[in-house]
Amino acid sequence: MDCYTANWNPLGDSAFYRKYELYSMDWDLKEELRDCLVAAAPYGGPIALLRNPWRKEKAASMRPVLEIYSASGMPLASLMWKSGPVVSLGWSAEEELLCVQEDGVVLVYGLHGDFRRHFSMGNEVLQNRVLDARIFHTELGSGVAILTGAHRFTLSANVSDLKLRRMPEVPGLQSAPSCWTTLCRDRVAHILLAVGPDLYLLDHATCSPVTLPGLAPGVSSFLQMAVSFTSRHLALFTDTGYIWMGTASFKEKLCEFNCNIRAPPKQMVWCSRPRSKERAVVVAWERRLMVVGDTPESIQFVLDEDSYLVPELDGVRIFSRTTHEFLHEVPGEALTRAPGDPGQGLLGTTAASFGKCFLDRFPPDSFVRMCQDLRILNAIRDYHIGIPLTYSQYKQLTIQVLLDRLVLRRLYPLAIQICEYLRLPEVQGVSRILAHWACYKVQQKDVSDEDVARAINQKLGDTPGVSYSDIAARAYGCGRTELAIKLLEYEPRSGEQVPLLLKMKRSKLALSKAIESGDTDLVFTVLLHLKNELNRGDFFMTLRNQPMALSLYRQFCKHQELETLKDLYNQDDNHQELGSFHIRASYTAEEHIEGRVAALQKAAEAFNKAKNDFAAKATEDQMRLLRLQRCLEDELGGRFLDLSVHDTVTTLILGGHNKRAEQVARDFRIPDKRLWWLKLTALADLEDWEELEKFSKSKKSPIGYLPFVEICMKQHNKYEAKKYASRVGPEQKVKALLLVGDVAQAADVAIEHRNEAEMSLVLSHCTGATDGATVDKIQRARAQAQKK
Repeated sequence: MDCYTANWNPLGDSAFYRKYELYSMDWDLKEELRDCLVAAAPYGGPIALLRNPWRKEKAASMRPVLEIYSASGMPLASLMWKSGPVVSLGWSAEEELLCVQEDGVVLVYGLHGDFRRHFSMGNEVLQNRVLDARIFHTELGSGVAILTGAHRFTLSANVSDLKLRRMPEVPGLQSAPSCWTTLCRDRVAHILLAVGPDLYLLDHATCSPVTLPGLAPGVSSFLQMAVSFTSRHLALFTDTGYIWMGTASFKEKLCEFNCNIRAPPKQMVWCSRPRSKERAVVVAWERRLMVVGDTPESIQFVLDEDSYLVPELDGVRIFSRTTHEFLHEVPGEALTRAPGDPGQGLLGTTAASFGKCFLDRFPPDSFVRMCQDLRILNAIRDYHIGIPLTYSQYKQLTIQVLLDRLVLRRLYPLAIQICEYLRLPEVQGVSRILAHWACYKVQQKDVSDEDVARAINQKLGDTPGVSYSDIAARAYGCGRTELAIKLLEYEPRSGEQVPLLLKMKRSKLALSKAIESGDTDLVFTVLLHLKNELNRGDFFMTLRNQPMALSLYRQFCKHQELETLKDLYNQDDNHQELGSFHIRASYTAEEHIEGRVAALQKAAEAFNKAKNDFAAKATEDQMRLLRLQRCLEDELGGRFLDLSVHDTVTTLILGGHNKRAEQVARDFRIPDKRLWWLKLTALADLEDWEELEKFSKSKKSPIGYLPFVEICMKQHNKYEAKKYASRVGPEQKVKALLLVGDVAQAADVAIEHRNEAEMSLVLSHCTGATDGATVDKIQRARAQAQKK
């Protein structure tokens, strides 16, 4: 135990701080850290160095070099800087490197030096240039704050959703503040700055002076500021050598420490542990590192070389040209719970594994989970991986974010091993990682398209949760269209294939895929895209080769684009459908009779070309009828247009124009039987019984006289009906007499005809009270017939 606690340094009576080595750095830096712009990401993140940032003593011909390393010093990327002068570097929460230039343009690079995007901080920043910049983190994301040459601040709280805010002007500010920082309060980013002995807090609308409670007198300037990792606490270094520590709300003072050093420190950061009551600040000068808290004592370390501090959730990382160390508060329960160092944690779990054997009913779940966590932490801390997470950082980061960061570093095998070790669901674990691997694979342009597609399919197969269309989209984005098409062949969902094929301008292939899917909405989507992309002739030729698509497009045109439908029929020489189109157009599109007749004329010509004689003749008859109806309306008044031939004749009869009706019947070859029916019905509706009688005597009725009886009885005129009943032929005489109610005479005729069916019909109309004699007569006739 003495050996284990040998590097524990007390700070007061209740707190110990320990500094231990994470890595021996082997990155072979050519220059001191002080000569570089430096940015290190939290949670064991990467380190970025921009060498030779436009120093005057360097030759103008030398270009700066941007280098990115893992936390263990393993090189990840190196590139010559070809853009403008850089003022500040910083890492986003997604481990993207933000490079703030002097002209206000922010360039964003990936972990491997790949350029992602850029954005500007506004015209005002461009005009006044950038004096200083900060990259900070809030609940909303990663933000950028700019101090311009006009001593004004511009801020964006989330670079993923860029919204620039110009902060209020500070009264009397004629030069750059002695120090400033960003402060997040109530989910809103603020600027805290020092002007001489005064402090100001800027929000989006106001500039408010700040008074620190319990600040020692005699302060004429603030030289350094530090906000805690959780943004809850604030520390300020004054020109009197005092460090004031308190809450970020400025309502409470925690302590004030006298360093007895008035020289401004290079860096000052907080060193605290979650759920700990201890508060400490780490201050670094050229060759001295001091840990101070709310006790009169301090912990001091000698720095052998230029070092850089990286604040973490539960401590401070300190790296130099040769070493990378971690300084943190030792937990009070360090011997019973997992400490920050996973290596020491495994020693503790070995002891716990032995001790739990002596306990009854000890639940193993927490012990198993701790062993799994420590194994993962040791695996990622390996020098070749270089992610030195502590247990607290790991739990705060979550396993999903850790897997994302392994994927970002292209450590796919390790990420998959961790997923399998923890038995994560495939969609959340292995499938997602394989999809990222495939997206990286398509960027390897030294491998042929066929080999890449085959390798991806062999590795992924039908793995659930993997979208081949997403991988194909990445391939297309890399300029590998043929590879994207090959990958889409493995995509089982046509709805995912088609949009990308359209984007790649492979519309005909997209149409084939849409048709294979049987999804009509998808086919319509492709057809409309093709229509806008191709000229009309090519579009129609494409449709001719796809009967299903052609049929669907015709249906669409019938409701939306009638002229296009006509062009389609012309293109295909489909005269039958073209004739039908003109028929419909004559009734729907044309209002005037001349236009309708012209449309019908086109229809007749089309039907003749289609050798459909019946349709052509019917169309010509309709044209004659329309012209006739127009003349009738002009001469007689009333409405005749759009009536059928029968209705036209009926209307003429009803109007008393019998001769015109007969002429129409002759012109359109209406058979006599049909004409007699029309005239009979019309005269009965008019109740013109005299004209009806004349009509019945004009010549022998081709329809007989029973219809006359029926029509008269329908109009409830028995008197007129009886006139025609006597003229009905023998075969229908009984029926006619029954219609007019002459049951007795009907019986006599039936008996005379000796027709059993007719006698039965008469009996069905007899009633017992009034027709008894008739019934007896029929029964006797039946009996006599049976004797014979």
